[in-house]
Amino acid sequence: MAKFLLSLHVLVSVLFIGPVAVAVSMFPRRAKAALAGGPDAAGEAGVLRVLHRITQVYALLGVSVPVLGIGVAQVMGVLGQSWLIVSMVLTAIAGLSLLLFVLPGQQAAVDALELAPEDEQHGKAVSGLRLLPMTAGVFNLLWAVVVVLMIIRPGSTTGA
Repeated sequence: MAKFLLSLHVLVSVLFIGPVAVAVSMFPRRAKAALAGGPDAAGEAGVLRVLHRITQVYALLGVSVPVLGIGVAQVMGVLGQSWLIVSMVLTAIAGLSLLLFVLPGQQAAVDALELAPEDEQHGKAVSGLRLLPMTAGVFNLLWAVVVVLMIIRPGSTTGA
């Protein structure tokens, strides 16, 4: 049962967290291009909406990753190990950064697409994009650290 749950956990991680990580990384550059106007702005706006939708949907599906992870840890008897606790805390921080910073920033950029460039809200959205690359980087870095912890499992009693 442990091998099945572990396989499912890894598969779901790749299929659900991977698209979020890619969409979150691509969004700031596309948002800048879409909000700057120009000949490709309409196409960039469509891409921006799709990236935001991917982030929303796959973030919701990604909730299954820690849920399965806790199930795997329970079956394997490693729920109290420090590497897993750190991974769970980092996963929670990644989820909160997505909910509190990344998704609202993306939504503000998508909302600004409906506004005229001379509108004050449009200007606020464009200036608010400065933080999006950083929050995307932090989100992806947190997931990278979690993956490394899952592989190395420092101090694990279950072997390497």
